[in-house]
Amino acid sequence: MSYFLFLYKITIMRNKKRIELDKPIVMVGLMGAGKTSIGRALARHLGIPFIDSDKEIEKISGCSVVDIFSMYGEKEFRRVEEKVIERLIDTPPFIKVISTGEGAFITKAVRQVALEKALTIWLKADLELLVKRTNFRHTRPQLLNTDSRQILAQLIRERYDTYALADVAVETGDENIHKTLNKVLNAIENYKNNQKDEK
Repeated sequence: MSYFLFLYKITIMRNKKRIELDKPIVMVGLMGAGKTSIGRALARHLGIPFIDSDKEIEKISGCSVVDIFSMYGEKEFRRVEEKVIERLIDTPPFIKVISTGEGAFITKAVRQVALEKALTIWLKADLELLVKRTNFRHTRPQLLNTDSRQILAQLIRERYDTYALADVAVETGDENIHKTLNKVLNAIENYKNNQKDEK
């Protein structure tokens, strides 16, 4: 395979089975689900780049996500987020892992481009785990100065049906990162095998 083609396709060896990736992976889910930590571990395992869309937004804007929400509001943040994620999906290297903010996949335009041009993976976590992981962090605009349990419970009710539109759903628990990573790898393998069976 030429170097040019390698930019567009990577083959994962899992249990002596070949799994071909021909598009980026986009991680979706609520804050605290593990999109960044698992996404980074997945990228490292596959030997491909990892990009956090929130970090890209902060790099472009020159201020934190919390500050963007505070100064310009959520609507403006979502507008910038949409443009950044579309650019990340459409520019090389095309085979990579992109971790997105919890509201990105809820935005229709982001969801459409992700479902069309990427393999979307939803990390699904229960309320107790999300509360535990977000309680002591101050980088979540929607959880600042409020009852995080109540907000997270509301977001679960409002957003889990939309996250369920992702190509792959992976149930996560209070477990080590290697166990969750294996779940994700197995889910990717199953998804790709099912795609082949449907052809």
